[in-house]
Amino acid sequence: MTLDNIHKQREHTLKILMERGDTMIRSFETGVRTGLMGRQSDFFYLQKLLMETAQQPDIDFITVTDTKGIILADSDPSMLGETYGKELDLDHISRSVKIAWRLVPNQDGVDTFEVFRRVAPTGRHDETPLDGLPDGDARPADEKGEELASRQVIFIGLNVGPIETIRKDAARHTILMAILLLFIGVSGIVSLFFAQGYRSARISLSRIKAFSDNLVENMPIGLVALDNGGNIISCNQTAESILQLVARDVLGENGKKILPRPFQEIIDALDAAPGIIEKEIDCSVAEENAIPLEVIATVLEEENGAFLGYVILFRDLTEVQHLKKEVARNQRLAALGNLAAGVAHEIRNPLSSIKGFATYFKERYRDNPEDGETADIMVQEVERLNRVISQLLEFARPLAMGKKSASLPVLIRQVMKMIEDQAREKYVTIHTDMASNIPEVVIDADKIKQVLLNLCLNALGATEEGGALTVKLSRLNDSTVNIVVFDTGPGIDKKDLSHIFDPYFTTRPSGTGLGLSIVHKIIEAHDGEISVKSAPGEGTAVSILLPAVEMRGNIL
Repeated sequence: MTLDNIHKQREHTLKILMERGDTMIRSFETGVRTGLMGRQSDFFYLQKLLMETAQQPDIDFITVTDTKGIILADSDPSMLGETYGKELDLDHISRSVKIAWRLVPNQDGVDTFEVFRRVAPTGRHDETPLDGLPDGDARPADEKGEELASRQVIFIGLNVGPIETIRKDAARHTILMAILLLFIGVSGIVSLFFAQGYRSARISLSRIKAFSDNLVENMPIGLVALDNGGNIISCNQTAESILQLVARDVLGENGKKILPRPFQEIIDALDAAPGIIEKEIDCSVAEENAIPLEVIATVLEEENGAFLGYVILFRDLTEVQHLKKEVARNQRLAALGNLAAGVAHEIRNPLSSIKGFATYFKERYRDNPEDGETADIMVQEVERLNRVISQLLEFARPLAMGKKSASLPVLIRQVMKMIEDQAREKYVTIHTDMASNIPEVVIDADKIKQVLLNLCLNALGATEEGGALTVKLSRLNDSTVNIVVFDTGPGIDKKDLSHIFDPYFTTRPSGTGLGLSIVHKIIEAHDGEISVKSAPGEGTAVSILLPAVEMRGNIL
């Protein structure tokens, strides 16, 4: 209230000064028009009237300037011809009769309160004298120049010393009254505080410590508290979210009627044997699947052992259990990978023998076309099995990364060179779109080339004759580059899109289902990301994000 009162006093003082300045300007204009009637170019009279007006005790100065700031008349004749107010937009001020103000430093005392606006000593006083004229006005140029020369600005400096003294006295009085009222209020509060009994103070302190609103509402663990009658007295936001309750609806209700059955059983167990209960439960909420919860419950007691109620803390274990399953799955995959590596090694040796015998029989029975064709099929199948085993071994073993500085545009051109014959056979057009600001990055060049070759071959296999394959390389920001492989093939069904990186998942009759799994593994080893966008009939776009880590000297 004190600050508001002081602010209002200042606004009132400002309003008075503005009105005072506006009144003086209007009076000055009236006097000038009256005295100059019939002799509008007599600035001697204007200067005389201005000096006489400035004799009033509350006026420090009066100045009239043109739009360039040149003083045309001044209460101090020695200032004629000098410049004033050039830091202001005098041309804009001279176009409007709206009054403005500012404080001008005064070395002799209180700052001068200066009001200024356009002045019209000739009597022409339009609110927007020239603002409303559109460009290319048909008015003659000499008439416009005459109006521009006649536009003038008047500055009146008001001495606010006496008013400022009164305002400061009023503010000082207001502050003293506020201090007095504050002292009386504080005295009343202190008296009221000491009037409280010791027991009330102890209960309030206990409740503040136990149920701090900030702590209860913002902690990531659900909390439900009940009083000694079993009624709910606190339920934080996390508890509302997990149990799907609304705190304002359940506060004051009996907990055994509102809370799920597992919570009721915990309360009954505390009644039978007070202490701390820690257990994991499956809690069904709103007829949905059971939510796994970790629960800690205990009773609240005063120092003298008086029973206050119950407090139950719990947290959702859904994510934790999901992570446990993921860890177990990864462990199983690791064990399976080791087993697959051993089996693949054992199968590869017999395959070599089978291929050798098939080649032998082909040469031996070359005169029998049917036997030769059978031998060719055996060789092809053995080679296909060998490719599957090679990919299985590559997928199972840990990646050995040999990262060094490499140029992605060069790698992409090499891959495009490798597939151009196959693309030509299918009449598929190859396009590359590579930005010029791509730096050399630290990667395993052979592994990334393997990734690009696999993706391009997949795209070629999916693209029909006359289609197009596009590889785009760009820099998203200072730390990431993006490689996108587009094709105009038939696209991928939505139901298959989430499984394309799974081992042994393939939609091609001759595919092994390990190519994209290996690609995913290589990109992850580079701390990158790979994603696929596709829809039936719209082609497929595979996007790879790689960290743009540049090599600078010997520092990575």
